[in-house]
Amino acid sequence: MGHVRRNYGQYCGLAAALDVVGERWTLLIVREMLLGPRRYGELLEALPGIGTNLLAERLKVLHELGVITRPQTRDHGYVLTELGQELREPVLQLARWGMHFLGVPAHDVETRAHWGFLAVQAMIDPERATDIDESYEFRVDDVVFHIAVAGRVPVALDGPAESEPAVVARTDARTFVEIGAKRLTPFEALASGRLQLTGDTDAIVRSSVLLGLMAPVG
Repeated sequence: MGHVRRNYGQYCGLAAALDVVGERWTLLIVREMLLGPRRYGELLEALPGIGTNLLAERLKVLHELGVITRPQTRDHGYVLTELGQELREPVLQLARWGMHFLGVPAHDVETRAHWGFLAVQAMIDPERATDIDESYEFRVDDVVFHIAVAGRVPVALDGPAESEPAVVARTDARTFVEIGAKRLTPFEALASGRLQLTGDTDAIVRSSVLLGLMAPVG
């Protein structure tokens, strides 16, 4: 007997959205694909505790509803469709909101470096961008990403900055998320050696303001 999807039975856009993504693990699967195509094994590794049967069921439903596409070959991963990509902003908003509830991380709680890329996208406040074109590079464990500011528009991009970054931040995934959750200030992380920053002091301030880690200066 196949799995019967539950629904709220309400003629409401929010209820219909939750019928699709409200099941346990579904939005975390979407989170992984917002960071790029993901093979089945990569999803299992990134979502410890999900179980292979449950992952297969969630992927099947998302595919049937047109949220993701299946891999064409073994070398390809699951990819969000155009409809699935529309979840980017809601997921970033939820991630930003959820940071208010992050407590002190327990030692048995998973933290992955690539989640830092999603976190930095959620932290950016475009209204705080200045008219100085520059980039800020983040090296979180073995993952590298950056923010490029051009024409007062900040964009988070995977990989290293194309030109010499104004700021380079080096840290581990747990520290990065703790800073984003404002449980740890950049200055505390610097003092404890958990964060290393290189670059012009003014650029460091601008990057901190852009990420909501400091109040605007002046």
